[in-house]
Amino acid sequence: MPAETVKHFEALEASAQTLLGAFTRGGYEAVTPAIIQPAGVFLDVVGESLRARTYVFSDPDGDELCMRPDLTVPACRLHLERHPSADVTAKYCYDGLAFRFQPLGSGLAHTREFRQTGIEAFGEANRERADAEVVTTIAAGLEAAGLANYQLRFGDLGLLRAILKAADMPPRWRQRLMHLFVRPKAFKAELARLTVEPGAASANIPPQLRDALDPGDPEGAEAAVASYLETKGIEHIGLRDASEIAASLLGRVADARSEPLSAKTAQLIASYVAIVAPARASVRRIRELATLMGIQIEEAVGAYEWRLELMAQAGLDLERAEFSADFGRALAYYTGFVFEVVTPGLGHRSPVAGGGRYDHLLKAVGAPVDVPAVGAAVHTDRLVTALANGGAALANGGAHS
Repeated sequence: MPAETVKHFEALEASAQTLLGAFTRGGYEAVTPAIIQPAGVFLDVVGESLRARTYVFSDPDGDELCMRPDLTVPACRLHLERHPSADVTAKYCYDGLAFRFQPLGSGLAHTREFRQTGIEAFGEANRERADAEVVTTIAAGLEAAGLANYQLRFGDLGLLRAILKAADMPPRWRQRLMHLFVRPKAFKAELARLTVEPGAASANIPPQLRDALDPGDPEGAEAAVASYLETKGIEHIGLRDASEIAASLLGRVADARSEPLSAKTAQLIASYVAIVAPARASVRRIRELATLMGIQIEEAVGAYEWRLELMAQAGLDLERAEFSADFGRALAYYTGFVFEVVTPGLGHRSPVAGGGRYDHLLKAVGAPVDVPAVGAAVHTDRLVTALANGGAALANGGAHS
């Protein structure tokens, strides 16, 4: 093995152990989630982007399994094995391999087999306090590992949800825009379509099928879709069943009967997602937009502001934190506050760490109810790369403490 590779793995192990030490001192129990996981659980919750990059296989019994593409879902499953009722507050940390196809190629920052060292907190009702603790714990771990030159990027799906709720539009459009938010180009294209010609997509539905669809009769629509696929000899391929296909088509038909999104509503949404500002200054920017557009979103803004205050009280330097309203992590299970840690050498396409809130994930993987949950993971290979590229160097006293 080349000396450079040996050096990298030694640094990787040292960084992982330093991170785990910081996390356990913070009250997180070290656990080891299973590497091989039921594929269906992951493919249902991770979203389109990661679904296509997950390594899936079948065992001799015909069960579909996967190599875990992240450790959050396995940690959720481990927690539910211990506490099936999901009524126990718990904090876990872990260090292990994750596996993903890398469309950008395989380098040290984008390997198909990579190390994640992270934390997950389940059941804490005080969401803002739990969010702040996760961010500050991750930052403390990175700094203990030697990383000094980094920036924080914040986003908040709760704020976006509040903006869309205040906007004048059909509920299905809110759901669609939330779903597309992690794909910025698709989000902007959908917003433009709803503003100009919301019914354009219905033109792609075969007339025979379109005429059989009634937005007021979902069950009849599902039967119509199943009958059409059978009549045309179209085999069902993929994860979407007839009910999901019918729901999507019904939405298009309903869109064709709806008035376009008003210019004011489109301006509200576009103005919000355009906000990029230092974390503290962004609070003022969002409130100014709400006042200008005459909407009430103070509950969501207040929660965001309080979260920042809790981080500051815990010693986090918010001067290194930026809020980007259009920032959402690619994993579809996130529901609220999200963040990532970026270094100058690797940039936004290769964050060293990231995470956020996912209040519906535990129920999606088997809990009887929704459970407040938040977590984050360090991409340990990238951390080692960032340290080797100068991330540990203090720039003449200019680095943040």
